[in-house]
Amino acid sequence: MATTKARHTELVGSLVGLMHVLQDLYAETSRPLGLTPQQAHLLCVLLGGPQGMTDLSRIMSIERSSLTSMVDRLERRSLLARNPHPTDRRACQITLTTDGHTLADQAHTAFTDRVEALTVSLSPTARKTLVSAITNITEPGQ
Repeated sequence: MATTKARHTELVGSLVGLMHVLQDLYAETSRPLGLTPQQAHLLCVLLGGPQGMTDLSRIMSIERSSLTSMVDRLERRSLLARNPHPTDRRACQITLTTDGHTLADQAHTAFTDRVEALTVSLSPTARKTLVSAITNITEPGQ
């Protein structure tokens, strides 16, 4: 029993440590671009296309009021825009502006380059195993 618990503790500790490393990387790569990590996250989410406020709030795990404030700040910087929802006149969709798209690309590239640098020493087999394990954790049942 103690051995199983130690293995679980080691796994949890490793995952928490990885989360902290990734959060620190996000902060380090967003700061030189004049963004908070949350703003960089929002811009990167919008690289996938326009999103409604409810979906963004869920994706980013933040309260709608906090998201509204963040969108306001980024809109004032001309990095994103609120556009009418195509089928719901009460709602809007948040989209990247040209400048926002450029900055989002820069943030995404800076972050992924740093992650790639951390994982360059992994063998192809280790990469495949890691991808499989992460997929099992992040997409259970798939």
